[in-house]
This record gives sequence, structure tokens and C-alpha cells, in this order.
Amino acid sequence: MCTECNYGCESPEVSNVNVPKIFGTNVFSKKIMKERLPKDTYKSLIKTMEMGVGLEPDTAAVVANAMKDWAIEKGATHYTHWFQPLTGSTAEKHDSFISPTSEGGVIMEFSGKQLIQGEPDASSFPSGGLRVTFEARGYTAWDCTSPAFLKEDAAGNVTLCIPTAFCSYNGEALDKKTPLLRSMSAVSAQAIRVLRALGNDKSSSVVSSVGSEQEYFLVDKEFYLKHLDLICCGRTLFGTQAPKGQELSDQYFGAIKDRVSAYMKDLDVELWKMGITSKTKHNEVAPTQYEMAPVFASTNIAADHNQLVMETMQKVALRHGLVCLLHEKPYAGVNGSGKHNNWSLTTNDGINLLDPGTTPEDNAQFLVVLCGLLKAVDSHADILRGTCASSGNDHRLGANEAPPAIISAFLGSELTDILDKLAKGEKAAKKDAAFLKIGVDTLPELPKDNTDRNRTSPFAFTGNRFEFRMVGSSQSISGPNVALNTIAAEAFDEIASRLEKAKNVNTEILNIIKDTLKNHSRIIFNGNNYSAEWAKEAEKRGLPNIRTTPDALKSFITPKAIKLFGKYNVLSKEELHSRFEIYTEQYSMNLNIEAQAAMQMVRRLYIPAAIRYTVELGNSIAAMGKSAPVQKELLDTIGKLLTSANKNLKKLETETNKANAIDKVDKQAAAFRDKVLTTLDILRADIDSLESLTPRDLWPVPAYSDLLFKL
Repeated sequence: MCTECNYGCESPEVSNVNVPKIFGTNVFSKKIMKERLPKDTYKSLIKTMEMGVGLEPDTAAVVANAMKDWAIEKGATHYTHWFQPLTGSTAEKHDSFISPTSEGGVIMEFSGKQLIQGEPDASSFPSGGLRVTFEARGYTAWDCTSPAFLKEDAAGNVTLCIPTAFCSYNGEALDKKTPLLRSMSAVSAQAIRVLRALGNDKSSSVVSSVGSEQEYFLVDKEFYLKHLDLICCGRTLFGTQAPKGQELSDQYFGAIKDRVSAYMKDLDVELWKMGITSKTKHNEVAPTQYEMAPVFASTNIAADHNQLVMETMQKVALRHGLVCLLHEKPYAGVNGSGKHNNWSLTTNDGINLLDPGTTPEDNAQFLVVLCGLLKAVDSHADILRGTCASSGNDHRLGANEAPPAIISAFLGSELTDILDKLAKGEKAAKKDAAFLKIGVDTLPELPKDNTDRNRTSPFAFTGNRFEFRMVGSSQSISGPNVALNTIAAEAFDEIASRLEKAKNVNTEILNIIKDTLKNHSRIIFNGNNYSAEWAKEAEKRGLPNIRTTPDALKSFITPKAIKLFGKYNVLSKEELHSRFEIYTEQYSMNLNIEAQAAMQMVRRLYIPAAIRYTVELGNSIAAMGKSAPVQKELLDTIGKLLTSANKNLKKLETETNKANAIDKVDKQAAAFRDKVLTTLDILRADIDSLESLTPRDLWPVPAYSDLLFKL
């Protein structure tokens, strides 16, 4: 038991960690496979994993048996096909390994068929019209490129988790993983064509890789349980700002408090055991806000890992008497949380296609890839914005704490200058290495990077990757990476076709650079994305500024999107429409939940608390008579606020009922955005004013100062 917080923070395993020894111990990794599988089986499986060759049934049977034996030795009694439906979270149905014998006992069995395919009920997961309730059959299919792993819970249960794709009876994707795997194949195929045209005959595949930084808040469980809005909505619907926020910048990278450090240590151990490379941890900008960052992994594994990261963060927090908040905006007045999606492309033989090298002006491969991505982002900025759309993220994007809703790309002055000069037919040269002189004799001169960082850019080049900063903290990274991979595939397809037809490849490379700058330079912006001037400039450039989710999600069903995703077999027209329906409906449902929670809290907590105070004031006035001018003024002010709050409460109920009665999902979402959310904000102003006037002992929920500073 931890003496600091009275929770079980420090088990012997956590207090004395041998990281190399525990890392990946709960993963059926290549190392474990090599030790436990026959050589021929191992080679066959690796061929399937790395080259996409079909998996033989005999191979699957041997792998399943070895996987089962390994899991049982680790304490597992059940297995599950672990998948990612369109709810945004994960799903699992647990089956035991037991099989009855004729003697009345059981044996532990796990067949190749059970490994490869499962059959969950698909009717209760969102399908957006792809399935109807009575058509319940769905299938999960083993994704052997993402390793199986063990999950442990506080009760000591150990479950073998098999990462899978989830599809309908007719083969439509009902999950996040299936289109992600399709998009990875698409970008690999087109990128290899570019490399072949540039003379690279060695690389055989290109893998998109991601490092996903995860921001989150922690709150004391005791305070959390007194806030119905945090419980139901993940964010506070009411609450006056604390006297102190983040304005002193003393939280960012500050010393980590002991209780939080104990949580982070426990979290690291849980993640390391599952093979998740938790690398960096630090205090973020807002009070009680933190960040964890892993090392890069192939995109499908990174997506799996990020889902596990979010789940584990929440699970481990409870052990410490804490609750982990993943909502993009838990508290008004302080920064919200995002998820920086660091995306890159690497060949199977280790070449990072986004590494400019020491002479980027002479690195034709890098320049061609860079041009392709600029074209891709400019052509499909609306789709990228749509992949980050949610009711939570609408509070964050464009709020001077995250990138604006306008998509632009940051390259830095040096790369921009190189492209400009090459496009003009001028000689481009990299600047000589510069050193930062600090002015203290005992400190060394520091080599300067070629360009500064731009934390305001939604799509920033950061040395050997692009950082897509718009993703919300609670979102799966699959959707944004499906889009990044697919739009890159289209751009590379066009570039490869040009290079393959060219009489002189070097001349065509210069033509590609010229055409990119001519047609897509509007997407390059190296300045302050938060400024009002940029919003005006972006409008002049014709860049879309899609501010809210209902509008952003429409990008999924445009003819352009249907053509794009259909051409590369990533998402069909029907699958795109289903996602539009599901995500638009989820937006409305989330706002409906917020409205219902707000109405309950106002009726049952806030108005009664304010009325109790008016009674106290009335009694004081009755006792003191003319000597109570302050009480009279307070009573009058609170009376007016109560009247206004009651009026806006009724209006919120009316607008919510009206919105819920609308059949069309897009019109319903617009009503929740324009009417319900607007009314809720007005009601919040009344309640927050009442809180600022009501004695602390009468207010029924913990204040922001409790939530943000008593951890």
C-alpha cells in the first residue's frame, strides 16, 4: 500500500523494474515464435507477415497450438479476437480454451480455425446502414502482422488477445483496422513504383510508420464521482475558472508530483510488458495534464498500441485512486488534449523516404516524395479535417491551443527556399551548418537544426517525418492514417506515371517540382497559424476552413472522396457513406448526452443549491432589516440568475427534444450544433455566475480549483 495516497501504487514488480527483462513478456513476438515454432512453420508465417503470402491452414494450426501453450504457461485461460469497431474503442468476446472429454473432464485446445476466424454478433455494432438488426453475422480475421498479446486485469485474469479485422457477412469493413491495412498496401504499391522509376531496384515494399503522442488529464477519483458531467460526458459542462490556470507556464515540463509519478511508473510497466515502447513522459501545459510518447511502429501496430495505451491509462489510473480523462476539452479555460500523429514512410530495407539527408537539394527521392505529399494534402485537406472531426475536438481545433481548422503544411525556410529555387531553375544550396552560441564559456556550442519548430501548424515537417497535429486525444489514429496513406498513394501514382513515361527522369523531376509549386504552394505556410491574419490569408488562397464536425464529415461522401478511396480499394462508396452516417449520428448522440446531463445537474443540483442560499439571505435580511444592503443586492442578483437559468433550462429541453425528433442525420447534427449546444453554453453562463456568488459549502460539486490543483 502506498503511504502517500493510500492506494496500491507500488507493487514489488513496479518498484524494482528491469526493463529489458520485462519488455514484451506479454507479447507473442517473433522471438517467441522462433523459439516455439518449427523452422518451416516459422518461415511460412514470416513470409505471410512480410510478403502478404496466403497463410496455409496447416501453418495456422501449428501456430495456434504454440500460441495457446505459451499463453497457458503465462496464466491465460481464455482467448479473444480483439478488434476495433466503429465505436472508436475496442471490443472483445472471451472464450475459454477448454474442450470437454468423454470422461467428463476437459482439455485445453485452440485450433487454427479458431485463431484465423471468429464470429461475433455484428448487429449491435454501428454499421451505418451496411447491416440491419436481423442480419447479425460478422467475422473477425486474424491480422498476423500485429502480434498477439496478453492482457492482465486486477483480478489476476490473463487473456490471450488476437488482433483482428472485423467485417460483415458480405465483406464490408465494420472496423477501423480493415481500411487501414488496405491503405498501407495502397501507399506501398505506389511508393515502390516511384522508387523503381528513380532507379531503386532493391526495396520491395514501403511501410507507413507512426509515433503517436498521447495527451491526457488526471483527476482525483473522489472529485470525479461528484461530477455527473465528467462521468457521462468526459468534460465539465459547468464550472467557473480557478484563480490560477496555465498562464504562468509553470506546469509545462515541471517536476512531476510523486502521486502522478507513481502512476506513470505503473503505466510504463504495463505498457512495456505488452511491447509498447513508452518512451517519453512529462507534464503538459494545463494543470493535471500530461503526455506519453512511444517510439515509431508500423501504422497498424501503432494504431493497435495507441488503443491499448488509452485503455491502460484509464485502467491503471483507477488503481491509484485517479481517473484518466481522454476528452479533448475536459475543462474550460485551459488547454485541451490532442494526439500528435508523427507519420513517415520507410522501405523494407530501412530507407526513410522523408529523410532529406545532408544535401536535400540533391536528394531527388526526398524532393519527389515531398512534392507528392504537398499535392496530396492540398488536394484533400477537407478529408484530413474530416478524419479529426468529433464533438470533443470541435472545442479544441482553432482555439489558440491546437492547430486551426485550416489545413496548411509547414516546411521551414530552408526547404521552402530549396523548392522555390529549383522551381525557378536556379541552383539551390543547403546552408552551412550553424551553431547556437549561448554566451556561457562553460557551455558547448550547440548545432542548430535547419529550421525552427512550428507548433501551430496542423501538418508540420519535423526533420524526417510529418507531424499531423489535429487528431483528438480520444480518437483512434486509424482514420487519419487511412487518409494520409491513401492521399499519398494517389499522389505517388500520378508521379510514378509521369516518371515512367519520361524520356529524361531528371528533367521530369524538375517539372514535378515546378508543377507542385505552381499548383499547390498555397498549402505551404511557415508562420503563425493562430493569427487572425492567417485566417484572412488562407481565405484568399482558397484553403477550406471547416469549423465544425457536421460540416467536416461531409468530406467523406463527396464524389472526389468516393473516387479516391474506391480507386485504391481502401473504402467503397457504401463503406464511406456508412462512416458518414455513424460519425454524424455519434456527434448528435454525444451532444444529446451532454444536454441530458446538463438538465439533470441544473434541476437536481445547481438550482436547489442557489435556492438554499436565497433562503439564507432572506433569513439574514429578515433578521437585520435595513442593515442588510449587501444581502439584498445578492438576493436580487441571484434571483435574476435563477430566473434566467430556469428559462434557459426549459429552452434547452425544448431544443433537445426538437433535435431528437429530426430523422435525417445531417440535419439533426446541425440542430444539435446550432441550437442545443448554443443554448447549453448560455445556460452554463448562468450557472457559472451562480457558482461565483454561492458559498463554497453550499455548492454541490468540486470546483475547478479542486479538480485542477488537488492532485
